[in-house]
Amino acid sequence: MIQLVPNFIYKICSNHLWQKAKKAGEFTGAPVDIEDGFIHFSTADQMKETAEKHFRGQTDLQLLQIDVTDLNIVWEVSRGGQLFPHLYDVLPLSAVVRIWDLHLDQNNKHLFPEID
Repeated sequence: MIQLVPNFIYKICSNHLWQKAKKAGEFTGAPVDIEDGFIHFSTADQMKETAEKHFRGQTDLQLLQIDVTDLNIVWEVSRGGQLFPHLYDVLPLSAVVRIWDLHLDQNNKHLFPEID
């Protein structure tokens, strides 16, 4: 079976971390990324579950859309046997092609944009 690699992957991070990355000119990851030695990402199909599991009820979050074209993404088995995209490097800001603010609905669930 052939697995198609998507053109875009997604990172949920705090606005504070994103602003810090913009000042530094690169994104080195959240504390969990630094601890694990790679930056965790999700596919479009995985990002809602990631938000629920790791960011439930958190405000002031950003959703970053990342173009994988020039990145050395490693796909590794993780939650539920799914393949997740990981980057064993810093993320250049040039790979971030779109950013959304993630807001909460009345049930404290994140509202996600429509992804093309």
